[in-house]
Amino acid sequence: MLFRLIYLPPLLIYLSAGVSGLTSIVGIFFLKDYLNLSAAFIASIGFWAGIPWALKMPVGFLVDKFWKNKNYLVLLGAVIIFVSIFIMFLLISKRDLMEAFLPAETWFILSSILTPVGYVIQDVVADAMTVEAVESKSNRKYNKEISKRNEHMLLQLYGRFSIILGSLLVGLINIYFFSGVDNMKESQTLQAYTNVYLLALFIPLLSISGVILSNLFKNKFQLKYEQKSEDDKLDYKIFLASIFFVFFALIFGSFKFPLSQEFVLFTSLVLIFFLMKYLVKPLSKEKKFTIIGTAIIIFVYRAIPGPGSGLTWFEIDILGFDQSFLSYLSVNAAFITLLGLLFLKKIIISTSLAKLFIFLSLLSGIFYLPSLFMYYGIHNFTSSITGGIVDARFIAFINTAIESPLGQVAMIPLLGWIAKNAPLKYKATFFAVFASFTNLALSARELFTKYLNKIFIIKREVLDNKNNNILERADYSSLDELLICLIIITVLVPILTIIFIQKTRFKSLE
Repeated sequence: MLFRLIYLPPLLIYLSAGVSGLTSIVGIFFLKDYLNLSAAFIASIGFWAGIPWALKMPVGFLVDKFWKNKNYLVLLGAVIIFVSIFIMFLLISKRDLMEAFLPAETWFILSSILTPVGYVIQDVVADAMTVEAVESKSNRKYNKEISKRNEHMLLQLYGRFSIILGSLLVGLINIYFFSGVDNMKESQTLQAYTNVYLLALFIPLLSISGVILSNLFKNKFQLKYEQKSEDDKLDYKIFLASIFFVFFALIFGSFKFPLSQEFVLFTSLVLIFFLMKYLVKPLSKEKKFTIIGTAIIIFVYRAIPGPGSGLTWFEIDILGFDQSFLSYLSVNAAFITLLGLLFLKKIIISTSLAKLFIFLSLLSGIFYLPSLFMYYGIHNFTSSITGGIVDARFIAFINTAIESPLGQVAMIPLLGWIAKNAPLKYKATFFAVFASFTNLALSARELFTKYLNKIFIIKREVLDNKNNNILERADYSSLDELLICLIIITVLVPILTIIFIQKTRFKSLE
């Protein structure tokens, strides 16, 4: 398998993104046990936390214009990430002190918003670095060895590999911290949470190391990135439109206007379509239609809603999944994903996006079935006939192992497609705009998830932290209806969209 040292700087930044999941398990349990937030409200937070990923456009412009100073943007992202982690570290270890200034829920929301902002800044630079690596002068002699399209796909595969490797390391670390969690006192559990966040404070060092390597490789690999545009007017249209959107999103996010999330989502889509129109202007008419059609397919697939926090609460409260087991699940998922990426490499690179997303949609719907069956108690039956072997944890372990590669399999051709079609003058900007469009789908996913959680209401048990009195009883009676609805939506909506697009002039030829 082809690998060049020039790939390392962006891969280290991607590795940092993968390691960011170190605090995810702590976040799940801290949110459940210490913050009284509904599943619908958590999904709402997820919507606003996803918006920064749609704000890559002005950052992309700045990266293109000030490419020589890109390292400062990576450092800025590292500082923001550090601050977000430090907030949660203090919230867990010094809660009384933090609540003297702001409520715990406010600190949590602030951290949740800052984290993606930091990673978005770094991600834009890393994406442009991958394009630069393929287009570098020293790389031209390898054109006969591997096509440019396939090398873009290959480098994005390495990027996903780095992210999953980070997730694998995270899972192993969590297993260590949460070993014997069943026997821990509350104070010991909180101390374990604190230790996880303390370790997470060192995550930004990974992306900083990528910056250092980038400086070392600059001359060796004859890196050259075009900064000047032949059409500055176009540049500033993109920048000004992006800045307008940033302020627009901030205003609507700060004030609780009716349907503010819906309005921001709709306006974002309109703006990004406007920017896409300008960016594809130099391309042929056929390629323009193909790019737009492919983008729509990817958007719809990524916008499909999820179950929300309710399913996780059910797994914790009813199925008895604790921090330690969830850590084992994450390790299992990461390891299988790494193997899946290696074995599916050729299929991922060569299969058309339309066929790939039809296949992924079918599998995604199927993988909700084990959760649905366990709601009806199938794990009790399988456990009784297998001597306790095939219990809820066994089913979840196997299901996670089979399901885990799907998300990354979808990302590789997506990112490779964006990188391949990006004009040389606007690599970062093009990447940012189209990635913003597909990432905006994740905010749409959280919004649709919120709708479903308002229709199918799921409640966890809420206790008074001082005397352990039950403030609100758990209610999982609607979980099966939620899962059935999700299965239908997950399978039908993307497939029908693909069939429709492929019968029009926007059909994907990738």
